[in-house]
Amino acid sequence: MKVTVDEDKCCGAGSCVLAAPDVFDQRDEDGIVVLLDAEPTEDQHTAVRDAAAVCPAAAIALTEG
Repeated sequence: MKVTVDEDKCCGAGSCVLAAPDVFDQRDEDGIVVLLDAEPTEDQHTAVRDAAAVCPAAAIALTEG
């Protein structure tokens, strides 16, 4: 799995951080998403899919494989 984020779309809701804290974080100054791991381990895939699903701005894109 490959993860990409679109910082311009991010609204700073933090849902991704709650769902997958080892993969996503937020900038202190504005809450915009920070991608910590663009290729998470297989045991994190479910959490990352959940994070993408709950993102209100659809700022997280996943490429499987």
